[in-house]
Amino acid sequence: MTINLDDVRVFAAVARAGGFRVASRATRRSASSASEAVRRLESEVGVRLLHRTTRTVAPTEAGARLLDRLGPALAEIESALDVVKSSRDQPAGTVRLNVPTIVARVVLPRIVPAFLAAYPDIRVEVTADDDVVDVLRAGCDAGIRYQETLEKDMIAIPIGPREQCYALAASPAYLERYGRPSHPRKLLDHACLRIRFSNGALIPWEFEREGEVVKVEPTGPLVATLGNAADLLVATAVASGGIVYLFEDWLQPHFESGALKPILQRWWLRFSGPFLYYPSRRHMPAALRAFVDFVRNDRHPRRRT
Repeated sequence: MTINLDDVRVFAAVARAGGFRVASRATRRSASSASEAVRRLESEVGVRLLHRTTRTVAPTEAGARLLDRLGPALAEIESALDVVKSSRDQPAGTVRLNVPTIVARVVLPRIVPAFLAAYPDIRVEVTADDDVVDVLRAGCDAGIRYQETLEKDMIAIPIGPREQCYALAASPAYLERYGRPSHPRKLLDHACLRIRFSNGALIPWEFEREGEVVKVEPTGPLVATLGNAADLLVATAVASGGIVYLFEDWLQPHFESGALKPILQRWWLRFSGPFLYYPSRRHMPAALRAFVDFVRNDRHPRRRT
């Protein structure tokens, strides 16, 4: 049996993307070419690997098993190729990162553009995913997560701010109409805009001041899933629809413009910033090594001043 490695890569891209058009952009080929590559691979292995309908593409049971094994294998192949590429004057290759939405929004924008300018032969691919994932099985080189959700047996280094916090905010008009809560428990008397994790659990509203920890479960007119849908919560808060509880960095532009006002600032819960984590490999891909070194040398202020 002679298997075309490029066909294997295309199958993995299509299966992860859930469609040929999206995968064709990632693999830099046409959708028809990607479809032909998958058909060729299925013919070689003698098993259907993808269920195809007019709307969706999903792995069969055999395809899912193959995809599960391919992530680490393809990563090792690319790592070996990058070792050869590292003999060049400038590192080259691709760095694939799996990160939470908040990191893609407020941490990476001050790191990635400078990194790409310093390493023009490196390409960065970012997947924003708020679920806890196995980065290698997802076909990524590294991930960024907060300390409590870091994968075991990984190397982890700080990236971005060393301290972040959840902030509480409302519009000036809302506060004028309903008043400013004087204690976290007073939030139970207000319209509060909540966020769910993708597993359905609501993000708890936690506060801390001088050793006193307070958790409240307020209610309100709007709930949205963590991710880009959180922008809807912010827009609703700006429109005086309620109080929002979100990362300070996410809300900071609205504080600066005056569209939102901070509430109970002395109670804001502070926590450690995110970490870049990656597997320990004897031969780290040159592109990943360059990114890791760039992050290690990054000088980010410990907190907003």
